[in-house]
Order: sequence, then C-alpha cells, then structure tokens
Amino acid sequence: QPQFPLEISMYQRILIATDGSELSDKAVHSGLQLAALCGAEVVALKVIPHYPRNYFEGGLPIEAADIERVEQQWRAQAQALVDKIRSAGEGEGVKVSSILAKSDLVAEAIIETARQHGCDLIVMASHGRKGIQRLLLGSETQHVLTHSHVSVLVLR
Repeated sequence: QPQFPLEISMYQRILIATDGSELSDKAVHSGLQLAALCGAEVVALKVIPHYPRNYFEGGLPIEAADIERVEQQWRAQAQALVDKIRSAGEGEGVKVSSILAKSDLVAEAIIETARQHGCDLIVMASHGRKGIQRLLLGSETQHVLTHSHVSVLVLR
C-alpha cells in the first residue's frame, strides 16, 4: 500500500467550545484530533455565566460576597476544564490557548471569540446539559450555526 504524506492545511486556528459535559468532551477530543491532522492551533473556550442576581433571573437574593464566591468557584472550574484541554492538546502535539469568557449570551460569546482570535472553524457539541434540549439540537448550538461567519463542526 502506497504511503502518502498527510498534510491537511484546511484550518489554521480552531475554536473548541466546551461546557464540560460528556458530549462536549467527545467534541473536544475530535477537535483536537482534527487540529493535529491540520497542523492547526486551538483556542479552547469555556463561557461562564453571570450568577443570577435576583429572584426574577432564576435565583434567590443573596449577599454580594456569596455571589462573588460562587462566581470564583465557577471560574476555577472553568479554568480547570480549559487547562485539561490544553494538556490533552499537548499530548496530541497541538498548541492550545485557553479562553474564559464571562457572558450570559453563550452563543454570542463563542462567535465573538472566534472572530477576535481569527478562528476559521468552531467545533462544539450538538447540545449541552439543559433539560429537554438534550433531546434536540441545543439552542446555543443552533444560534452559533445560524449566526457564525466561519464554519461550524457540530458533533453528537
């Protein structure tokens, strides 16, 4: 069987968005493999929501110090998640930059991060962890698909 050099330069910088779910982990793994094949860099992104500030946003009123503590915990968990992706990327020979974005508009944050970092592909899972949306194409994924100006690879 003839050997051909494998050189795919289709993508230069791939944004991999994660929420830490099992399905998202599979998308991360596939995105890193694709980056290794392409010789692409990866931007690993975790979007952190703001803590609900009042009853009308879905939370109970709590002290500002408690909100800050919870948000710091979320940041630490998000940092650990993107650090794990960076380590996995090193194992694949892929350079990974990690980004934490704080926003309640997850899809918009993904699209904007891809634009700011010159990404030519977004890799993400078909849905996150939210209730009935687990059965359907996730609303955040749908929004990225319909509003992104770069290619989107959706994995399930």
